[in-house]
Amino acid sequence: MPDYTLNIDGTRHTVTAQADEPLLYVLIDRLKLKGPKFGCGVAQCGTCTVLVDGAPMRSCVISAASVTGRAIRTLDGLAQGGKAHPVQQAFIDQQAAQCGYCANGWVMSTVALLEKNPRASDAEIREAMSGVLCRCGTQIAIHRAIHQAARTMATGSKS
Repeated sequence: MPDYTLNIDGTRHTVTAQADEPLLYVLIDRLKLKGPKFGCGVAQCGTCTVLVDGAPMRSCVISAASVTGRAIRTLDGLAQGGKAHPVQQAFIDQQAAQCGYCANGWVMSTVALLEKNPRASDAEIREAMSGVLCRCGTQIAIHRAIHQAARTMATGSKS
């Protein structure tokens, strides 16, 4: 098996993996990250979402080899200096996770959207979140959290 150097949350990791091994397996099994989760394995639920060069991608269907040399961000690396990312804080404030299994997908998709467009409209939010599933029914709280995070990221305030 070949070695690949991955830039994950600003740290370089050299991992040994099959050429077609999903990035998700490397993140969970080798690097022991807790953010991305295995949900469906076919890029339909979003629980495995990571950001690759700022774009949300489903790590269950992209190979570790295909993202060598690209910037990979995970939920595990969002908090800085012991302080939650504004999106994480909004999800906490709004109690937007019930079972929490899907939270990784919602948070990472929200980060990607709001870093590009902190003043996203409801329609843009719905479009960006359309690929993330929640079975617990906490979408209303999630929507409130996204709006809170958008306000914070657009203005720098905490409201």
